[in-house]
Amino acid sequence: MTGRGLLLPLILAAAPVTWGADPRWLEEKPDATIDLTTLEGVAQVKGEWRYHDVAIVERAFRAAGPDGQPSATPNKAYDYEPKAGWADYDDSSWQVLAPSDLDARLTPGKVSFNWYRVRITVPERVGTFETTGGTAVFETSLDDYAEVWVDGELPRALGQSGGSVVKGWNASNRLVIGRNLKPGQRIQLAVFGINGPISASPTNYIWMRLAKLDFYSKERSGNSGPVAVQPHEVNIDVVRIDPAIDRIVPLNPKLFKLADGFRFIEGPVWTSDGHLLFSDPNENAIYEYVPDDGLRVFREKSGYDGADIARYHQPGSNGLGLDKEGGLVIAEHGNRRISRLGKDGSLDLLADRYRGKRLNSPNDLIVKSDGSIYFTDPPFGLPDVYEDPAKELDFSGIYRLRQGELELLANDLIGPNGIDFSPTEDFLYVANWDPKRKVVMRYPVEPDGTLGNGDLFYDMTAAPGEEALDGLEVDVEGNLYVSGPGGIWILSPEGAHLGTIRTPRLPANFAWGDDGKTLYLTARTTLYRLPLLVPGL
Repeated sequence: MTGRGLLLPLILAAAPVTWGADPRWLEEKPDATIDLTTLEGVAQVKGEWRYHDVAIVERAFRAAGPDGQPSATPNKAYDYEPKAGWADYDDSSWQVLAPSDLDARLTPGKVSFNWYRVRITVPERVGTFETTGGTAVFETSLDDYAEVWVDGELPRALGQSGGSVVKGWNASNRLVIGRNLKPGQRIQLAVFGINGPISASPTNYIWMRLAKLDFYSKERSGNSGPVAVQPHEVNIDVVRIDPAIDRIVPLNPKLFKLADGFRFIEGPVWTSDGHLLFSDPNENAIYEYVPDDGLRVFREKSGYDGADIARYHQPGSNGLGLDKEGGLVIAEHGNRRISRLGKDGSLDLLADRYRGKRLNSPNDLIVKSDGSIYFTDPPFGLPDVYEDPAKELDFSGIYRLRQGELELLANDLIGPNGIDFSPTEDFLYVANWDPKRKVVMRYPVEPDGTLGNGDLFYDMTAAPGEEALDGLEVDVEGNLYVSGPGGIWILSPEGAHLGTIRTPRLPANFAWGDDGKTLYLTARTTLYRLPLLVPGL
């Protein structure tokens, strides 16, 4: 969340994080290898190959307009089924394929396509090699072409040859699928097979020549922490429910990957310098992303400086905002407080208690135009969450901090999370993180800044998907963007569900940046950028 029209100079700069990784080590002999075409290899990663043919289907689409983009003119196009690249695709009904059958000639032949899927679990050791902190590289070769999705993501860059996309006739796909590995970490691979050469209407079939995992130590593969990457497109899907969404999301939407390798990023805010600040509460750090310059650690120990930090799942900062003087307002999970980082680097405590009792763990915040700070306070930053013995308040509050005074405005939600105002600040929206009650509430803002009784604005409880509600943003037209089950839900000011944006990794939160029409998405391990058609607040 962010304050509006505010300034923030660069405050701190700590250890730089590099652009990408040196690719030379990729050409060297790995430290360890697992052959995924053998029973022993698949067992070592607790995997199982699943297989399905692909069907070509006719689909309604839109013809190209004068600008070369999809227009309002309908047409018919060809598509394929199933769309099995996404990480959460349910392949449980598919054929189980024995590793020894990967070289079986599959599909009916001619122009044909297929899917191979396998979920791997990173083992603790491969031989004598310890995988912790290392890098995993997947290599496969299909007869005749392949594209490889990793955890639901298919990256592609202009001029790219190989890696996730086709390199050439029977050429290998070789790509990094995991960095800073942790034993037990799961990685979903989906390999899309293509019979070729397509224009020659091939008289053969699709089969897998090679599938292996190479492992490299942290020392050989370089920086194992987060890295900025050259911005490049990745897959995106938009479920368009109401035609009104076409005014918000381009008909040919583009999602760009900017950085990767985080643990769980949150709470982004765009500064007047054109930088993005965001938290990694699991890593207890704030990062700074500067377009065309890269990524750096902005602040360490961003939310907790205690010696018992190992007890915490998310000790660091979460929501960030900018106040009227250009200070960075920080919701600190582990320290259970709201603080302010000034231009000179000084840190001031703004609030840590309500009526003498410690706050739970401030989660997200928004700065109103009059300078008052509204924030949510669920117990998600405490080691044992709702049952934590250190919890002093028996509710999860929505607060206002104004001129040094902290006021409880509402406590009717069990997990108040994302928070933002309507364009006129007549209403305050709050998302409720509660798997049993996935609702967005709307509270009228009284003339004195307090809140009236909240109304149920939208209920996503019955929506498929296990995800609860997280971050929330609003654009100048009053549309809401909510992190909900399956993606970013776009809701009209009247509470109509216009559609859902699906990205490879579910964003926990967002911030408007660049020209004001671009959403920056903090999505688990990855930072994305999504240009839209309507500016944000």
